[in-house]
Amino acid sequence: VTGSLPISLQSCQCLAWKPGPVGVWPCPGESQHVVAGYSDGTVRVFSVSRTEMELKMHPHAAALTAITYSTDGEMILSGGKDGTVAISSPRTGMTIHVLADHKGSPITVLQCTRKQYHDFGVEGGELWLATSSDRRVSVWASDWLQDKCELLDWLSFPAPAGPEDLDSLPPSLAAFCPWEHGVLVYVGFGMQREALFYSLRKKQVPVPCHRQWGQWGLAELPEPLLSPDRLLRLQPCPAGAPQDYAGHDDTVHFCRFAPSGRRLLSASHSAVLVWELTGA
Repeated sequence: VTGSLPISLQSCQCLAWKPGPVGVWPCPGESQHVVAGYSDGTVRVFSVSRTEMELKMHPHAAALTAITYSTDGEMILSGGKDGTVAISSPRTGMTIHVLADHKGSPITVLQCTRKQYHDFGVEGGELWLATSSDRRVSVWASDWLQDKCELLDWLSFPAPAGPEDLDSLPPSLAAFCPWEHGVLVYVGFGMQREALFYSLRKKQVPVPCHRQWGQWGLAELPEPLLSPDRLLRLQPCPAGAPQDYAGHDDTVHFCRFAPSGRRLLSASHSAVLVWELTGA
């Protein structure tokens, strides 16, 4: 463990690492800031090097369920259990936009990606998406400097009648495809066990990819496994010996890689830990 961020009486629900400089990969001087979303509706920015909180904002009335930075690190996008999405400035501490398009269903994913100017017929330098647990995905084009945020697409994925306990269903997840520009991939509770690739240009699902739920992941890096015994296990893909990380005094419920893949953030109810990954 390379650092433990300040303890809060509230539970940390989601985390994101501030992106490094544009066009630099791997990042030689990785950003020393992370943002966390808490159960009391607050967004908190921490300095990793100083292990202290630098900013606290309260853009939500409900617990946070998803959080991310814009691609340039100048904005923070946060989603709540009530389905609202807030866009806030870490420079001013002000919330600029609150979007209620997903209201009533918890936000499960927020993701940003860079885009070329006039891509898809809309202005803005960034695309971002929001996914909610009711199998809906909204895609937006934004120009943060011009205070513009325009809805580009709205997707609703069908599903059969589910059980009354919605928590037992697979989560609704979506991400921009890393190897094909203008395509996003979606998995969730649906008519079949499959990953769906959707083209933003053609406005259609071109090819379904059939995968078992337990074998599918949307991350580009090996994913850590969370276990009820407060242990974090990193399983290299496609094969390799697992690495175990012990240090939490409570059940670990969330983790995120740094952009370089050399560090890992993990959260339990009472602590947020920063890990230096051996052999990364």
